[in-house]
Amino acid sequence: MSTQKQFADQKKVTEEMRFVAKREEVDPELIRSEVSRGRMIIPANIHHKSLEPMGVGIAIQTKINANIGNSAVTSDIDQELRKLHAAVHFGADTVMDLSTGGNLDEIRQAILSASPVPVGTVPIYQTLTKVKEIKEISPELFLEVIEMQAEQGVDYMTLHAGVLMEYLPLVQNRITGIVSRGGAIHAQWMMERQEQNPLYTHFDEVLKIAKRHDVTLSLGDGLRPGCLADASDEAQFAELRTLGELTQRAWEEGVQVMVEGPGHVPFNQIEMNVRMQQEICQEAPFYVLGPLVTDIAPGYDHITSSIGATMAGYAGASLLCYVTPKEHLGLPNEEDVRQGVIAYKIAAHAADVARGRQGARDRDDALSRARFNFNWEEQFRLSLDPETARRMHDETLPHEAFKHAEFCSMCGPKFCSMKISKRAQNFQTDRLDPATVSVKVL
Repeated sequence: MSTQKQFADQKKVTEEMRFVAKREEVDPELIRSEVSRGRMIIPANIHHKSLEPMGVGIAIQTKINANIGNSAVTSDIDQELRKLHAAVHFGADTVMDLSTGGNLDEIRQAILSASPVPVGTVPIYQTLTKVKEIKEISPELFLEVIEMQAEQGVDYMTLHAGVLMEYLPLVQNRITGIVSRGGAIHAQWMMERQEQNPLYTHFDEVLKIAKRHDVTLSLGDGLRPGCLADASDEAQFAELRTLGELTQRAWEEGVQVMVEGPGHVPFNQIEMNVRMQQEICQEAPFYVLGPLVTDIAPGYDHITSSIGATMAGYAGASLLCYVTPKEHLGLPNEEDVRQGVIAYKIAAHAADVARGRQGARDRDDALSRARFNFNWEEQFRLSLDPETARRMHDETLPHEAFKHAEFCSMCGPKFCSMKISKRAQNFQTDRLDPATVSVKVL
C-alpha cells in the first residue's frame, strides 16, 4: 500500500487529492505536486473510513486544529463526542485526541468513528499508562503503541523524536523549563536511563509503521518555549535542526510530515520563527500552537494566542493549533472548544486575506454589502458564528420587524452612519451631475 506522498512522487493523482482540490477550488495537479514536494500533507490513514480528506499546506487555505480529550481526572466519552461535534460544527479542520485517562482505546475509537476530519494523537500518553514509572517504558512498547493506534485509524501522530539528551542542559536557565508533556516525559526517561531518545534511535521502525498505514508524522516540539522569556532560545532551535533531519529521512521513505512549533513567542519574533522552520525543514508544513504573544492573560489565552496565530499564518504557517480560554487553567469544556475554534477561524481567515489568497475576501465583501443594505439575515448567514450574531442583535431588538430595520440598537434610527451615508448617496445621484461638478484642489 502506497502513501499519498508515494503516489504523488509517482505522478499519480489519488481520489484524496481530487477531493482536496475540489474543496480548495484548485487544480488537482497542484495538490499532487505540493504533496510530492513535501510542502503539503493529506493526513488520511487507510483505516479511517469516516474521513473527508483535508489538505494542509502553504499553497491552500490556512487550517486550524482543535484539541479535545479527557484527563486522568475526568473520563466521559459522550462529553468528548460533544466537543468533537462542536469543533467540527464551528470549523475545525483537524482534531487531536489528547486523552490521558479512562479507556483510551475506546475513547479514540469513538472519536475516529464519528470524525469526518483527520484525527491526531500523542502516542506517548498511552504508552505511559501501561507502566508504573517512566523509566520502565521500553522502545518496543513505544513502537507497539504507535502500531496499535495506526491500525485503529489515527491520521497523524505527534512524536517528540527531536528531544535529544545533549539538548537537555540547554533548558536549565529557562523560567518554565520543558512545558511539553511529551517532551518532559522523554527528558525524564533519558535522564533516568542515560539512553538516547528511543523515537530517535528507532526512527526507521517508526517510518515503517507510518508507511504501512499512511500515518502522517507530526514532529513534535518537545522543547518549545512555555513563556516569552524562553522563546527563540538555543534549546528550541537545536531541536528544530534535528526535526529538519528527521523530515528529510521521512520523505526519503515516502512518509508525510509536518513540523510543530511554538508556543509562547513575542509578536516581533514570530515571523523569524516561521522563516527559520521553513528553511531548516525545507518548507514542510508548519503546525504552531498559537503562539501566545503575552503571558499575563489567563482565561483569555484564546485571544492572546489568536493574535500570534494570525501573524504565524501570514508568515507561512499552514496549521494553527487552537488555544481555549482554559489554557493553563483546566480541562476545556464544550463552550471553551467553541470559543477556541471561533478565535482561530478568525485568525486563519485573517491570515488568508492578508496573504492575498484567491477568493479569501469574498465572504468579507459579501457581508459588508449585506451590512450596508441592512440585510440582517444575510449578515447572520455569512457570520462565522450565526447563532451568536443573531442572539446579540435580538437581545435589544427582538421583534421580527427589526430584522428589516435600517438601524441597530447602537445608533438607533437617527444616528446610523450607513443610513445617513446611503441617503447622501441617493441625494447626490438625484441632484448632482458628476460631469458638471468641479473640485478645487488647494
